[in-house]
Amino acid sequence: MRPDHLTDIRLLAHQGGWDEIGLVAVPLAVVATLLWVADRRARRLAGHPKDEA
Repeated sequence: MRPDHLTDIRLLAHQGGWDEIGLVAVPLAVVATLLWVADRRARRLAGHPKDEA
């Protein structure tokens, strides 16, 4: 059994730095999305008691 697929994976993993960019961009996007959702939820909850009072 020849490990030809390992060569392909290693070559794909280091093409132009896109994998390193993904290691930074994906977590930042997740954190930004979570902050946006939390802010939206907090604004909705803060405005809710004023409407009922």
